Amino acid sequence: MKFFRTYLFPALFGLLIYICIRLVNDVISDTKFWKRDWEINAIEIFFSVVVGYIYDLIVRHFVQKFSRQQYAAFTAGILLKEFVVVYLFCFLVLSVTMIPMAAFTDDGLQLYDVININLIPGLFVLLYYAIARGMALLQYTYEQKVQIEKMQNDQLQTELKFLKAQYHPHFLFNALNTVYFQMDEDVAGAKKTLEKFSQLLRYQLYDQQVTVSVEREIAYLHNFIELQRIRSSSRLQLQVEIDESLKKQQIYPLLFLPLIENAFKYVGGDYHLTICLRQQSNGISLDVYNSLPLLDYTVEGVKQRSGGIGLDNLRRRLELLYPNAHTLELSRTDMLFKARLFIQTH
Repeated sequence: MKFFRTYLFPALFGLLIYICIRLVNDVISDTKFWKRDWEINAIEIFFSVVVGYIYDLIVRHFVQKFSRQQYAAFTAGILLKEFVVVYLFCFLVLSVTMIPMAAFTDDGLQLYDVININLIPGLFVLLYYAIARGMALLQYTYEQKVQIEKMQNDQLQTELKFLKAQYHPHFLFNALNTVYFQMDEDVAGAKKTLEKFSQLLRYQLYDQQVTVSVEREIAYLHNFIELQRIRSSSRLQLQVEIDESLKKQQIYPLLFLPLIENAFKYVGGDYHLTICLRQQSNGISLDVYNSLPLLDYTVEGVKQRSGGIGLDNLRRRLELLYPNAHTLELSRTDMLFKARLFIQTH
Protein backbone atom coordinates (compact mmCIF):
# COMPACT_ATOMS: atom_id res chain seq x y z
CA MET A 1 0.00 0.00 0.00
CA LYS A 2 2.83 2.37 0.83
CA PHE A 3 4.52 1.53 -2.50
CA PHE A 4 1.30 2.31 -4.40
CA ARG A 5 0.78 5.54 -2.49
CA THR A 6 4.34 6.76 -3.01
CA TYR A 7 5.21 5.60 -6.54
CA LEU A 8 2.10 4.62 -8.50
CA PHE A 9 -0.62 6.96 -7.30
CA PRO A 10 1.07 10.23 -8.45
CA ALA A 11 1.49 8.82 -11.97
CA LEU A 12 -2.13 7.66 -12.11
CA PHE A 13 -3.22 11.03 -10.74
CA GLY A 14 -1.34 12.82 -13.54
CA LEU A 15 -2.83 10.47 -16.16
CA LEU A 16 -6.33 11.10 -14.84
CA ILE A 17 -5.86 14.85 -15.18
CA TYR A 18 -4.46 14.41 -18.71
CA ILE A 19 -7.36 12.22 -19.85
CA CYS A 20 -9.93 14.70 -18.51
CA ILE A 21 -8.23 17.64 -20.24
CA ARG A 22 -7.95 15.76 -23.51
CA LEU A 23 -11.58 14.62 -23.44
CA VAL A 24 -12.85 18.13 -22.78
CA ASN A 25 -10.59 19.65 -25.45
CA ASP A 26 -11.54 16.98 -28.02
CA VAL A 27 -15.24 17.63 -27.45
CA ILE A 28 -14.71 21.36 -27.96
CA SER A 29 -12.45 20.98 -31.02
CA ASP A 30 -14.27 17.93 -32.40
CA THR A 31 -11.09 15.83 -32.54
CA LYS A 32 -9.91 12.47 -31.20
CA PHE A 33 -6.54 12.50 -29.45
CA TRP A 34 -5.93 8.77 -30.01
CA LYS A 35 -5.83 9.45 -33.74
CA ARG A 36 -2.96 11.90 -33.39
CA ASP A 37 0.72 11.02 -33.78
CA TRP A 38 1.78 8.81 -30.90
CA GLU A 39 4.86 10.97 -30.32
CA ILE A 40 2.68 13.95 -29.36
CA ASN A 41 0.55 11.84 -27.03
CA ALA A 42 3.69 10.34 -25.46
CA ILE A 43 5.12 13.81 -24.79
CA GLU A 44 1.87 15.00 -23.22
CA ILE A 45 1.55 11.85 -21.12
CA PHE A 46 5.14 12.19 -19.93
CA PHE A 47 4.59 15.79 -18.86
CA SER A 48 1.29 14.85 -17.19
CA VAL A 49 2.96 12.09 -15.16
CA VAL A 50 5.73 14.48 -14.10
CA VAL A 51 3.12 17.05 -13.10
CA GLY A 52 1.28 14.33 -11.12
CA TYR A 53 4.39 13.70 -9.03
CA ILE A 54 4.90 17.45 -8.54
CA TYR A 55 1.29 17.88 -7.42
CA ASP A 56 1.63 14.98 -5.03
CA LEU A 57 4.70 16.61 -3.46
CA ILE A 58 2.89 19.95 -3.20
CA VAL A 59 -0.17 18.44 -1.53
CA ARG A 60 1.83 16.39 0.96
CA HIS A 61 4.06 19.36 1.74
CA PHE A 62 1.19 21.69 2.55
CA VAL A 63 -0.77 19.05 4.45
CA GLN A 64 2.27 18.51 6.67
CA LYS A 65 2.94 22.23 6.96
CA PHE A 66 -0.61 23.31 7.82
CA SER A 67 -1.17 20.30 10.08
CA ARG A 68 1.36 21.76 12.52
CA GLN A 69 -1.12 24.54 13.29
CA GLN A 70 -3.37 24.31 16.31
CA TYR A 71 -6.60 22.60 15.35
CA ALA A 72 -8.41 24.56 18.04
CA ALA A 73 -8.01 27.63 15.79
CA PHE A 74 -9.13 25.78 12.66
CA THR A 75 -11.75 27.95 10.89
CA ALA A 76 -13.33 28.28 7.44
CA GLY A 77 -11.14 31.32 6.78
CA ILE A 78 -7.97 29.40 7.50
CA LEU A 79 -9.12 26.54 5.27
CA LEU A 80 -9.90 28.97 2.41
CA LYS A 81 -6.44 30.49 2.78
CA GLU A 82 -4.87 27.03 2.54
CA PHE A 83 -6.85 26.27 -0.64
CA VAL A 84 -5.73 29.55 -2.22
CA VAL A 85 -2.07 28.85 -1.43
CA VAL A 86 -2.27 25.31 -2.83
CA TYR A 87 -4.02 26.51 -5.99
CA LEU A 88 -1.43 29.27 -6.58
CA PHE A 89 1.35 26.70 -6.47
CA CYS A 90 -0.71 24.52 -8.80
CA PHE A 91 -1.07 27.45 -11.21
CA LEU A 92 2.68 28.11 -11.04
CA VAL A 93 3.47 24.51 -11.97
CA LEU A 94 1.00 24.62 -14.87
CA SER A 95 2.52 27.85 -16.15
CA VAL A 96 5.95 26.26 -16.61
CA THR A 97 4.86 22.79 -17.77
CA MET A 98 1.43 22.15 -19.28
CA ILE A 99 0.74 25.56 -20.88
CA PRO A 100 4.08 25.75 -22.80
CA MET A 101 3.57 22.15 -23.93
CA ALA A 102 0.07 22.96 -25.21
CA ALA A 103 1.44 25.89 -27.22
CA PHE A 104 3.62 23.51 -29.34
CA THR A 105 1.00 20.83 -30.01
CA ASP A 106 -1.93 20.63 -32.42
CA ASP A 107 -3.12 24.09 -33.48
CA GLY A 108 -1.26 26.05 -30.83
CA LEU A 109 -2.46 27.51 -27.55
CA GLN A 110 -6.16 28.37 -27.69
CA LEU A 111 -8.27 30.14 -25.08
CA TYR A 112 -10.10 26.94 -24.17
CA ASP A 113 -6.70 25.27 -23.70
CA VAL A 114 -5.71 27.88 -21.12
CA ILE A 115 -9.07 27.59 -19.31
CA ASN A 116 -9.10 23.80 -19.24
CA ILE A 117 -5.45 23.47 -18.25
CA ASN A 118 -5.91 25.86 -15.31
CA LEU A 119 -9.37 24.74 -14.27
CA ILE A 120 -9.32 20.93 -14.45
CA PRO A 121 -5.96 20.23 -12.74
CA GLY A 122 -6.74 22.90 -10.15
CA LEU A 123 -10.03 21.26 -9.22
CA PHE A 124 -8.39 17.83 -9.02
CA VAL A 125 -5.57 19.16 -6.84
CA LEU A 126 -7.97 20.96 -4.49
CA LEU A 127 -10.06 17.80 -4.17
CA TYR A 128 -6.93 15.77 -3.48
CA TYR A 129 -5.79 18.32 -0.90
CA ALA A 130 -9.21 18.37 0.81
CA ILE A 131 -9.19 14.57 1.16
CA ALA A 132 -5.59 14.46 2.39
CA ARG A 133 -6.21 17.33 4.81
CA GLY A 134 -9.35 15.65 6.12
CA MET A 135 -7.51 12.38 6.67
CA ALA A 136 -4.75 14.23 8.51
CA LEU A 137 -7.37 15.88 10.72
CA LEU A 138 -8.99 12.51 11.45
CA GLN A 139 -5.59 11.05 12.29
CA TYR A 140 -4.86 13.95 14.61
CA THR A 141 -8.26 13.56 16.29
CA TYR A 142 -7.70 9.84 16.75
CA GLU A 143 -4.24 10.37 18.23
CA GLN A 144 -5.61 13.01 20.60
CA LYS A 145 -8.36 10.62 21.70
CA VAL A 146 -5.85 7.84 22.30
CA GLN A 147 -3.63 10.25 24.25
CA ILE A 148 -6.55 11.41 26.39
CA GLU A 149 -7.60 7.82 27.08
CA LYS A 150 -4.01 6.97 28.03
CA MET A 151 -3.84 9.95 30.39
CA GLN A 152 -7.17 8.97 31.95
CA ASN A 153 -6.00 5.39 32.36
CA ASP A 154 -2.73 6.55 33.94
CA GLN A 155 -4.72 8.79 36.26
CA LEU A 156 -6.99 5.92 37.27
CA GLN A 157 -4.03 3.62 37.89
CA THR A 158 -2.41 6.31 40.03
CA GLU A 159 -5.62 6.71 42.00
CA LEU A 160 -5.91 2.95 42.51
CA LYS A 161 -2.35 2.81 43.81
CA PHE A 162 -3.13 5.69 46.16
CA LEU A 163 -6.22 3.89 47.47
CA LYS A 164 -4.18 0.74 48.08
CA ALA A 165 -1.52 2.79 49.85
CA GLN A 166 -4.23 4.09 52.18
CA TYR A 167 -5.64 0.62 52.75
CA HIS A 168 -2.46 -1.26 53.61
CA PRO A 169 -1.48 0.80 56.70
CA HIS A 170 -5.07 0.45 57.92
CA PHE A 171 -4.85 -3.33 57.66
CA LEU A 172 -1.33 -3.54 59.10
CA PHE A 173 -2.30 -1.53 62.17
CA ASN A 174 -5.22 -3.85 63.00
CA ALA A 175 -3.22 -7.04 62.42
CA LEU A 176 -0.18 -5.94 64.43
CA ASN A 177 -2.45 -4.77 67.22
CA THR A 178 -3.91 -8.28 67.38
CA VAL A 179 -0.49 -9.93 67.65
CA TYR A 180 0.64 -7.39 70.26
CA PHE A 181 -2.13 -8.21 72.73
CA GLN A 182 -1.96 -11.95 72.03
CA MET A 183 1.73 -12.13 72.95
CA ASP A 184 0.93 -11.27 76.58
CA GLU A 185 -1.27 -14.38 76.94
CA ASP A 186 -0.25 -16.98 74.34
CA VAL A 187 3.19 -16.79 72.70
CA ALA A 188 2.65 -19.99 70.69
CA GLY A 189 -0.67 -18.66 69.46
CA ALA A 190 0.97 -15.35 68.58
CA LYS A 191 3.46 -17.22 66.42
CA LYS A 192 0.65 -18.94 64.54
CA THR A 193 -1.05 -15.61 64.16
CA LEU A 194 2.14 -14.12 62.72
CA GLU A 195 2.31 -17.02 60.28
CA LYS A 196 -1.21 -16.29 59.06
CA PHE A 197 -0.35 -12.62 58.98
CA SER A 198 2.69 -13.34 56.77
CA GLN A 199 0.47 -15.32 54.38
CA LEU A 200 -1.86 -12.33 54.13
CA LEU A 201 1.04 -10.01 53.37
CA ARG A 202 2.48 -12.42 50.82
CA TYR A 203 -0.83 -12.39 48.96
CA GLN A 204 -0.89 -8.60 48.95
CA LEU A 205 2.76 -8.00 48.11
CA TYR A 206 3.60 -10.78 45.66
CA ASP A 207 0.33 -12.10 44.25
CA GLN A 208 -1.23 -8.91 42.95
CA GLN A 209 -2.04 -9.64 39.33
CA VAL A 210 -4.61 -7.55 37.55
CA THR A 211 -7.19 -10.17 38.47
CA VAL A 212 -7.02 -13.29 40.62
CA SER A 213 -9.12 -16.42 40.86
CA VAL A 214 -11.90 -16.19 43.44
CA GLU A 215 -10.48 -19.41 44.93
CA ARG A 216 -7.30 -17.57 45.91
CA GLU A 217 -9.29 -14.63 47.22
CA ILE A 218 -11.32 -17.00 49.41
CA ALA A 219 -8.15 -18.54 50.83
CA TYR A 220 -7.00 -15.04 51.71
CA LEU A 221 -10.34 -14.27 53.38
CA HIS A 222 -10.15 -17.50 55.42
CA ASN A 223 -6.79 -16.41 56.83
CA PHE A 224 -8.12 -12.95 57.58
CA ILE A 225 -11.26 -14.29 59.27
CA GLU A 226 -9.18 -16.65 61.40
CA LEU A 227 -6.92 -13.76 62.37
CA GLN A 228 -9.92 -11.66 63.38
CA ARG A 229 -11.51 -14.59 65.26
CA ILE A 230 -8.41 -14.74 67.46
CA ARG A 231 -8.66 -11.11 68.49
CA SER A 232 -12.46 -11.10 68.89
CA SER A 233 -14.48 -11.69 72.03
CA SER A 234 -15.22 -15.28 73.05
CA ARG A 235 -18.90 -14.38 72.80
CA LEU A 236 -18.61 -13.98 69.04
CA GLN A 237 -21.04 -16.18 67.14
CA LEU A 238 -19.44 -16.42 63.72
CA GLN A 239 -21.13 -18.08 60.78
CA VAL A 240 -19.25 -18.36 57.46
CA GLU A 241 -20.92 -19.75 54.34
CA ILE A 242 -18.92 -19.92 51.11
CA ASP A 243 -20.30 -21.40 47.92
CA GLU A 244 -18.20 -24.40 46.86
CA SER A 245 -18.78 -23.59 43.18
CA LEU A 246 -16.60 -20.51 43.53
CA LYS A 247 -13.30 -21.66 42.04
CA LYS A 248 -11.83 -20.26 38.85
CA GLN A 249 -13.87 -17.09 38.35
CA GLN A 250 -11.63 -14.07 37.91
CA ILE A 251 -12.07 -10.97 40.08
CA TYR A 252 -10.04 -8.00 41.21
CA PRO A 253 -8.50 -8.69 44.63
CA LEU A 254 -9.22 -7.20 48.06
CA LEU A 255 -12.74 -5.94 47.35
CA PHE A 256 -14.58 -8.20 49.81
CA LEU A 257 -12.22 -7.54 52.70
CA PRO A 258 -13.35 -4.01 53.77
CA LEU A 259 -16.91 -5.18 54.45
CA ILE A 260 -15.72 -8.18 56.46
CA GLU A 261 -13.18 -6.09 58.34
CA ASN A 262 -15.82 -3.45 59.11
CA ALA A 263 -18.16 -6.15 60.47
CA PHE A 264 -15.52 -7.53 62.82
CA LYS A 265 -14.65 -4.03 63.98
CA TYR A 266 -18.20 -3.00 64.93
CA VAL A 267 -19.87 -6.25 65.91
CA GLY A 268 -21.59 -5.89 69.29
CA GLY A 269 -24.80 -6.60 71.12
CA ASP A 270 -25.27 -10.36 70.98
CA TYR A 271 -22.04 -10.61 68.94
CA HIS A 272 -23.53 -12.37 65.96
CA LEU A 273 -21.68 -12.10 62.62
CA THR A 274 -22.59 -13.83 59.35
CA ILE A 275 -20.49 -13.91 56.20
CA CYS A 276 -22.02 -15.43 53.07
CA LEU A 277 -20.25 -15.59 49.70
CA ARG A 278 -22.32 -16.98 46.82
CA GLN A 279 -22.14 -17.63 43.10
CA GLN A 280 -24.89 -15.81 41.19
CA SER A 281 -26.02 -16.30 37.61
CA ASN A 282 -23.80 -13.51 36.29
CA GLY A 283 -21.53 -12.70 39.17
CA ILE A 284 -20.61 -13.08 42.84
CA SER A 285 -22.42 -11.71 45.88
CA LEU A 286 -21.12 -11.14 49.40
CA ASP A 287 -23.55 -10.64 52.31
CA VAL A 288 -22.20 -9.59 55.69
CA TYR A 289 -24.46 -9.17 58.73
CA ASN A 290 -23.26 -8.07 62.14
CA SER A 291 -25.18 -7.24 65.30
CA LEU A 292 -24.60 -3.76 66.68
CA PRO A 293 -23.90 -2.46 70.17
CA LEU A 294 -26.76 -0.98 72.12
CA LEU A 295 -25.76 2.50 70.99
CA ASP A 296 -28.19 3.79 68.37
CA TYR A 297 -25.87 4.08 65.37
CA THR A 298 -27.22 5.02 61.99
CA VAL A 299 -25.76 3.51 58.82
CA GLU A 300 -23.86 6.72 58.24
CA GLY A 301 -22.68 6.67 61.84
CA VAL A 302 -21.25 3.18 61.50
CA LYS A 303 -19.44 4.20 58.34
CA GLN A 304 -18.12 7.30 60.03
CA ARG A 305 -16.80 5.38 63.01
CA SER A 306 -14.93 3.07 60.65
CA GLY A 307 -12.77 6.07 59.83
CA GLY A 308 -14.15 6.39 56.32
CA ILE A 309 -11.08 4.88 54.71
CA GLY A 310 -12.28 1.29 54.32
CA LEU A 311 -15.75 1.81 52.86
CA ASP A 312 -14.97 5.02 51.00
CA ASN A 313 -11.98 3.42 49.32
CA LEU A 314 -14.06 0.36 48.50
CA ARG A 315 -16.67 2.50 46.78
CA ARG A 316 -14.06 4.30 44.71
CA ARG A 317 -12.22 1.10 43.74
CA LEU A 318 -15.49 -0.47 42.63
CA GLU A 319 -16.25 2.59 40.49
CA LEU A 320 -12.85 2.31 38.83
CA LEU A 321 -12.67 -1.48 38.45
CA TYR A 322 -16.32 -2.38 37.89
CA PRO A 323 -18.09 0.64 36.41
CA ASN A 324 -21.80 -0.12 35.99
CA ALA A 325 -21.08 -3.74 36.93
CA HIS A 326 -21.52 -3.76 40.70
CA THR A 327 -23.91 -2.85 43.49
CA LEU A 328 -23.04 -1.99 47.09
CA GLU A 329 -25.89 -1.79 49.61
CA LEU A 330 -25.54 -0.80 53.29
CA SER A 331 -28.55 -0.90 55.58
CA ARG A 332 -29.60 -1.19 59.24
CA THR A 333 -32.59 -2.96 60.73
CA ASP A 334 -33.08 -2.83 64.51
CA MET A 335 -29.65 -3.70 65.89
CA LEU A 336 -28.31 -5.40 62.75
CA PHE A 337 -26.01 -3.86 60.19
CA LYS A 338 -26.22 -5.38 56.71
CA ALA A 339 -23.78 -5.02 53.83
CA ARG A 340 -24.28 -6.57 50.43
CA LEU A 341 -21.82 -6.41 47.54
CA PHE A 342 -22.53 -7.82 44.09
CA ILE A 343 -19.85 -7.94 41.40
CA GLN A 344 -20.67 -8.85 37.82
CA THR A 345 -18.03 -11.22 36.49
CA HIS A 346 -19.43 -11.95 33.00
